[in-house]
Amino acid sequence: MAKAAGVSRSAVSFAFNSPEKLSASTRERILAVAQDLNYVPNTLARMLKAGQTQSLGVLLPQALAQVLENPYYARFLTGVGQVCDEQGYTLLLTPPLRDSMLKAIPYAAVDGFIVCGLEHDRGEVAELRRRGIPFVLVDSSRREDVSSVDVDDEAGAHEVMRHVLELGHRRIVLLSLDPGPEVAERGYRGPLARRLAGIERALESEGMRLEDIGLVEVSVTRMDGFRATKAFMAGPNPPTAIVAMSDILAYGALDALHDLGLSVPGDVTVTGYDDLPESSWMRPRLTTVRQAITTKGRTAADLLFSTIRGEDQHPHQLLGTHLIVRDSTARLVD
Repeated sequence: MAKAAGVSRSAVSFAFNSPEKLSASTRERILAVAQDLNYVPNTLARMLKAGQTQSLGVLLPQALAQVLENPYYARFLTGVGQVCDEQGYTLLLTPPLRDSMLKAIPYAAVDGFIVCGLEHDRGEVAELRRRGIPFVLVDSSRREDVSSVDVDDEAGAHEVMRHVLELGHRRIVLLSLDPGPEVAERGYRGPLARRLAGIERALESEGMRLEDIGLVEVSVTRMDGFRATKAFMAGPNPPTAIVAMSDILAYGALDALHDLGLSVPGDVTVTGYDDLPESSWMRPRLTTVRQAITTKGRTAADLLFSTIRGEDQHPHQLLGTHLIVRDSTARLVD
């Protein structure tokens, strides 16, 4: 193209990247030649050569279809996306590749990762360190040498269980998140460990233990919440209260109770965790724990940009929670 336009290669580069360095006539001649030759700049190649892609990655723990089914991620990615828009960055969602998050990392051309739901000692985190890729952990366990964003899950879970106990309920099922196969080896970790600690603390205040209530662990989908609720409500001594560890599971429980002809909260009290937008306008309106999901996404993105710029001092952000009491809980009537 430089030869056809009668200019240097540097002038061609200036025409596309720094047009102010050329006269208007020279730039127009170069662009006319580019059009004749059907030339289109390879933006990705240019970014990779410069060592920047102008893109952030979100490393996801679940398949993309499952992530997109969960409105929680829509709220979280809204926060991340707001910061990307402000910084002129694109956003790449990176789900597991052939069931492996580790395999997905080399295929993601990004300047840094927001890592969702993984502990700092996982192989994926070690791989990011090895490759020198900046990252921020979300919903993990605090570690001084890693930037992270977490929610005060213990306080939130304690508050919602205290609410259910104060209403007189003792036959309770905890509809919880499936922690995966690693729990047998390492025990509960991260947000789930913190939530269970808050629940245990609330139970202990009433002379109860976690073993005194039902614990059902399922994948975080509305259908799994529906199926699990149908199953345990058909058993002996069905619960008078269902404490779900996510709003999505609570929605599934409400669907199942409606199918069974049971009233909420007349027959069964139901609570959630997240306070997704649907929780405030569904019927009955869901009592739930509010966490600032969009703020969590914004905070994670802000921390990651600081890390990319070399400003990172490994800060840890802990966001608060708040119990929102609505129509799905009621005092137990003997």
